[in-house]
Amino acid sequence: MQSQRYRDPLADGARRKREIPTVIGESGLVVEDPASGFCGAVISVGKDGAVLEDAKGRRRVFPLRPAGFLIDGQPVTLVRPPVAPPKPVRSASGSVRIEGLRARTARGGRIWVEGIHDAALVERVWGHDLRVEGVVVEPLHGIDDLAGAVAEFGPTETSRLGVLVDHLVAGTKETRTAAGVAGPHVLVTGHPYVDVWQAVRPATVGIRRWPEVPRGTDWKTGVCTALGWGEPADGARRVLGAVRDFRDLETPLITAVEQLIDFVTGAP
Repeated sequence: MQSQRYRDPLADGARRKREIPTVIGESGLVVEDPASGFCGAVISVGKDGAVLEDAKGRRRVFPLRPAGFLIDGQPVTLVRPPVAPPKPVRSASGSVRIEGLRARTARGGRIWVEGIHDAALVERVWGHDLRVEGVVVEPLHGIDDLAGAVAEFGPTETSRLGVLVDHLVAGTKETRTAAGVAGPHVLVTGHPYVDVWQAVRPATVGIRRWPEVPRGTDWKTGVCTALGWGEPADGARRVLGAVRDFRDLETPLITAVEQLIDFVTGAP
């Protein structure tokens, strides 16, 4: 009577023989087709088979089948590399773009900017984000009567107001104006530049630096004159057309706009 502890060595050998390793057909892997003797590096592995290229540059396609190739003389089953998940598409602001987006119904809150050029630049970079969040950006055409405009708007917890101000630096009238409207439902942020154009990196518009404009001269007019850009409207088209995404802007402007979007949407 055969002991239950007895193991047939032939059966074990047959079991081990059937264990053919599976190898991912990565580019550059050297394999051999045992039927033809063709040996080469893997160029690609697709649904039609594996494309191999030998040392002489000759290419042949071989079907994928169990134990269909040799590596160092040992049979292997070659399989297609796993498909990497697609990388998320980024918007101009760097956020994940939502494909097929339908603009959200506008919130009660608003973001105000000083002029149409500011609004166009914000739309250029953050337009996708604004539509996702349902935030409307409106130009003020100056902040001389900011206090009156804020009082008329009547900001509340559900209708917050964010204001983007140029040249927001200590000791300026812009800083004093901002302090006069500050409140729990109003946030004023800004950048240190005289004009929003100056918040565009000079290299983006093909210059080394923004020109110095004499005091008392309209900044955009002075810049266009110094650079030979024509009228400010011509300069605006040049500047806006050069901006592709947030990397074309200086950090203070990026930070200011991001803060306003978070504030108006109630983001922590």
